[in-house]
Parts: sequence; C-alpha cells; structure tokens
Amino acid sequence: MRPPRFTGSFTQQLPLPEDAIAAAEAVMRSGRLHRYNVAAGEVSEAARLEEAFARWQGARYCLALASGGQAMQIALRAAGVGPGERVLTNAFTLAPVPGAIAAIGAVPVLVETTDDLVIDLDDLSSKATASGATALLLSHMRGHICDMDKLTALASAHGLRVIEDCAHTMGARWNGGRSGAFGLAACFSTQTYKHLNSGEGGLLTTDDAELMARAVLLSGSYMLYERHGAAPAAEIFAGLRLDTPNMSARMDNLRAALLRPQLARIEDALAGWNVRHDHLAARLAAHPAVRMPQRPPQESYVGSSIQFRVPALSAAGCTALLSAAAERGVELKWFGAAEPVGFTSAHSSWRYIAQHELPQTERVLATLFDMRIPLTFTLDDCELIATHILGALDETLAEGAR
Repeated sequence: MRPPRFTGSFTQQLPLPEDAIAAAEAVMRSGRLHRYNVAAGEVSEAARLEEAFARWQGARYCLALASGGQAMQIALRAAGVGPGERVLTNAFTLAPVPGAIAAIGAVPVLVETTDDLVIDLDDLSSKATASGATALLLSHMRGHICDMDKLTALASAHGLRVIEDCAHTMGARWNGGRSGAFGLAACFSTQTYKHLNSGEGGLLTTDDAELMARAVLLSGSYMLYERHGAAPAAEIFAGLRLDTPNMSARMDNLRAALLRPQLARIEDALAGWNVRHDHLAARLAAHPAVRMPQRPPQESYVGSSIQFRVPALSAAGCTALLSAAAERGVELKWFGAAEPVGFTSAHSSWRYIAQHELPQTERVLATLFDMRIPLTFTLDDCELIATHILGALDETLAEGAR
C-alpha cells in the first residue's frame, strides 16, 4: 500500500526569529531605511551586518549588496575584468552566474562538469590555455565543492583571478577553510532559498583592500564610503573615487536588520540541513539505479538541497519520474529538460552566450534531479519523501520495462 501523500511545501522557509522582526520594526519606525541615512554617531544596520559577516567568514572586508548577482557583477568589475574579456565558469550552474559575466560585457567560457557535479579541472586547464582567459567565476553549484587545493594551484599556474560564487556554500569548508576564502573575492546570496533569508540580498568578501574599495564605489557609495562597517581605510579610496562608476546596488537597512540575528544562529541551521540531507541521501543511495555525487573527505558541505542521477532513464523516463513524484506530493527538479522551468535551466537555454559542445555536462544533466530541503521539513517528512521518491522511481522503471 502506498504511504500517504506528502503535503508539505518545498518553498516554505522557517519564520524569521523574533529578534529579527524586532530589529526590522525598529528600522521601520526610524524611517532610516537607506544605509547611509544615519544619525550623528550612529552605525547603520548594513554596516553592522558587514562587520559581523566579515568576522564570521574570516575576511578582512565585506560589502552588503542588493543581490548575489550584483555581488558577482561588482566583484568581476572590481577585479578588473572588462568588456570583451573571456571569463571561465561552470557549465553546470544557475543562470545568474553566466548572467553576471554577460552583464559586464565579458564573454563566458563554459567548463565541463564531472559526475560529482563540480567543475572539471582538466577541462578548466585546457580552456584556460585555449581561451586566454585570466578570470574564473567558480560556482560551487548546489553546494558541491571541487578539490580547492588543485584548483588554486591550477589558477596560479594559469594566472587566473578566482571569484567564488558561494550562494550554495555559505558555511561549507574545504580542508577546514571556509568556502569563499580561496580566491580573490567571494560572493554570497541572502535570497529566500539560501542559507540566510532577506528575500533578496548579497554579500561580497575579500582581503584585497583596493578590490573592496572599488566594489564599495561601484555599489553606489557616492562619497559616503566611510560609513561602511568592514571597508578599507579612506585613503585607499582617494585614487579611485572619481574614476569608478556608481551601479546603485546597495543593501538597505531593513534587510540587514533581518539578517544579523539569523547570522547569529547560522551554525544551528547548517547542522539542521545536514541532518535532513544525510537522511535522504542514505535512503536514495541504497537504490541500485540511483547515483549520488561522491563527496571527498576534505569537504564539509551544507546540504540545503540534494541531487541524484538515474543514468538508466531516458528523457521520457525522467519526465515520467517527475510526474510520478509530483503525484505523491514531491517536487523534484530535472536539469535535463529541453526548456527551462522556474529556476532550473541548462546552458543550452542561455542563448545570449556562445554555445559550445559540452558532451560530458550534457550526459550528467540528462538524468540529474534536484530537490530543495527546507528546514521546515522534519526527519519524518524526509523519510516519507524518500519513500515516495523511491516508489516513484520503481514505478517509472517498471513502466519502462514493459
């Protein structure tokens, strides 16, 4: 007998903590929502967030921005990437990553993906040489981190400036070092489905004083850069302030107020995601038709989503699995679909960039499924979801065999 249909929501996040709501209410009552609108001697919520996140991340500087996409655009521009330059990036990522490269007039060069959903370092080396690119926007897509020791050595050998997209790896580590600490700069998202929730928002960190000064100016600081909480000294801005355009990409005090209390609790949230992820992963991995990405021992991940492949399925079989799971109340995403759906798209749908053959990535994505794991799910929910996924898979495989 089939177990009861799952009725939970795959988009429902935890309510914001009461102190976050109180902090936001205080900002609203003050009327001072703009980050530079402060009373004499006051430090804005945005500046306080920058200070707190820089401490937590272990970075010298932090900049609060309107979105993770803006963080990537500004990081690339602040690192000196200009129009027409080629920028290497993952073929398996979400659209804002190549979008950030295209937005500054640069040219994305897509790099193959491995079976374990990380950037293929051999293809990266080959394309770094062939393209002449001097920058890599490295996406830790869906929380999977490549061998960062090998990547940093490769980047050094090819003269690549590395910008890390850590939208899915806030709090993850490689060999004990935080995700985002391996390149020239790191970009984080605080969009609702990420590890901190302000609806929209982004954070940019770096230890490079000149890059951060450029980023602050690009974000739209006007001449108010001394009101930032984790920025370089004023003299670093002196030679840059009249030559750097204003992109108006600031985070406001209201969102910053929501985020600081969440950051204080983030370690508990990270642990909560992993308990749920690991329960689901253990159930799915036991099925002979399922291939789970392999994670090396050096990686400490954050399992806020889960990915698995079913190599035996055809495109029709993948569509059938989506439908069978949906009938059971389980919302799976499939990266092999011919057309983008919601947030899910493959490189072939990014027609604003040059398309090249990516046979390895296409093979991987052809049977790749993805599922969010909100913290509103209990372990009993995860058990029921896993049971339904496996039941839907068995049904799909049986239908295909007849």
